[in-house]
Amino acid sequence: MLIIDSKDCENIDKALKKYKKKFEKSQTLKQLRSRQSFTKPSIVRRTEIKKAVYKQEIVAGLREPAR
Repeated sequence: MLIIDSKDCENIDKALKKYKKKFEKSQTLKQLRSRQSFTKPSIVRRTEIKKAVYKQEIVAGLREPAR
């Protein structure tokens, strides 16, 4: 549960902006989407390894970052 401390004189837009930022940081939506379907642990490891290799290739200058 997300709790936003708002002062009486604070604008509702500012409070909404704080809520959105806090919601994004908590990665609730990402977690919800990952729970919709089961992913085998071997596939999770494989995707993590692929991401790590991709990042290393970008750092080494072998590949341009995706846009």
